[in-house]
Amino acid sequence: MIGQVHLLEAIREQNLKCRIQIAGSSEEYGLVLESEVPITELNPFRPLSPYAVSKVTQDMLAYQYFRSYGMHLIRTRAFNHTGPRRGEVFAESSFARQIAEIEAGKREPILRVGNLDAKRDYSDVRDVVKAYLLGLEKGEAGEVYNICSGITNPVRHILDTLLSFTTAKIEVTQDPARMRPSDVTVLWGDSSKFRKQTGWKPEIPLEQTLRDLLNYWRGRSQK
Repeated sequence: MIGQVHLLEAIREQNLKCRIQIAGSSEEYGLVLESEVPITELNPFRPLSPYAVSKVTQDMLAYQYFRSYGMHLIRTRAFNHTGPRRGEVFAESSFARQIAEIEAGKREPILRVGNLDAKRDYSDVRDVVKAYLLGLEKGEAGEVYNICSGITNPVRHILDTLLSFTTAKIEVTQDPARMRPSDVTVLWGDSSKFRKQTGWKPEIPLEQTLRDLLNYWRGRSQK
């Protein structure tokens, strides 16, 4: 949030005419009730982590600068997105790395997981990057847009899909250290507003995304 303040102030003080996209997160919505899905841009904020609170702050700060100074700011709230080079702190990338290292003989054949019941709306990161560009090109200044596939799957489905790509015999075990103190139960988005405004739609199927992610970690595990 502090970095964003410095950036927006520098742009304002120099009177630069540019378009700015603030990459928010579905985590801003936080606690979502069963009656509130799929999630639209009108859902209330109930953030459940310091990260989510920081993204809410960035979101609202961008809106304030748009209203106060007329700056061309587009706010996006991307739901889960993944693909090659995804950091291993994220569940699906951690699964893929563990599988790749087990295949390479660098790890015992035990895959450690957290909460597999949480439901997430996944897109390919390459589709999301295209969405960010379209948002800058076609989005309306001051508006906020969800970016998501509109399809939700339990994390267990992500794990099972990755495991279907390997012939290795792997035991799955839950690791208490990987459980969040207050996990979001479901993140299922509605991106119809953004699709109507820009014509965007996800193109890369989830199975291909996960296969590419696993192959990325396979390449890293051979080094």
